[in-house]
Parts: sequence; C-alpha cells; structure tokens
Amino acid sequence: MCAIWNNHATNLANFLDCNNELQAHLYLEQLLLFPVDIQDKIIEEISHLGQCNNEAIASIINNYTMVERNMLN
Repeated sequence: MCAIWNNHATNLANFLDCNNELQAHLYLEQLLLFPVDIQDKIIEEISHLGQCNNEAIASIINNYTMVERNMLN
C-alpha cells in the first residue's frame, strides 16, 4: 500500500484506539473528503477487523477511494 494511505491509516487508527469516533469522522471528512455514509462504512469495517493494523486500514481506505472514483466516472 502506498505511503499516503499508510499515513492516513496510522492517524485513523490512533483516533479509533482512543475511542474518538468523532475525531475519526472529522478526519475522514476534512482530509479525505468522504461523505458521512462512507465514513460510517469505513469505521464499521475497521471495527470488524480481526487484525487491526495499518495495512488493513489502508486497504479499506483505498477500497472506498476507488469506489468514489468509479462513481464519478
């Protein structure tokens, strides 16, 4: 996974580790420009990870980024 997604994953994981879901939503909204429904899906998927690590979180973010791109085209 690219360094950008890994960095975003690290930041998002830190918010979720501290049970700061509001900050996680703001991060996804302001930095990554995800709409609220996509934010909820991302956070939900992360919460169901068996092994919550940066690579897995980055993969989830990347998947939703690709979905958003495909919807625009």
